[in-house]
Amino acid sequence: MDLIGENWFWWALALLLLAAEALVPGVFLLWLGLAAGGTGALKLLIPGMAPVTQWIVFSFLSLVSVGVAWQIRRRSSVKVTDQPLLNQRSAQLVGRVYPLDSAIINGRGRLKIGDAFWHVEGPDTDAGMRVRIVGVHDMVLRVVAVD
Repeated sequence: MDLIGENWFWWALALLLLAAEALVPGVFLLWLGLAAGGTGALKLLIPGMAPVTQWIVFSFLSLVSVGVAWQIRRRSSVKVTDQPLLNQRSAQLVGRVYPLDSAIINGRGRLKIGDAFWHVEGPDTDAGMRVRIVGVHDMVLRVVAVD
């Protein structure tokens, strides 16, 4: 009898994959190990299953288990936070007022915030005038003059 035809093959593969997951965590081999275990359980229920059929079952169970894991991870990755703009520096600037570093001419100018220069878009405004940041598009701040 060939190796895959033996009852213990799928159980050994499942244990090997689960052990590999423990050594190299990434939560991927776990799902393949579960698919191998499921194939082993099905092999116990249907002892005369051909090796090709076993591999098809393993492939199908692998796809299903990885798909379920992907859905679980996608749902759990959406987290509500008290700081939704934490890593969005430009979005954090919306609503703030700064003096223009260089005049806005033909809708484009420059603003200095801290030690960084930002490109701005808005109505033509003289250098030194105060502007409020009202939006961001592609790392360009949209501004309006403050009275």
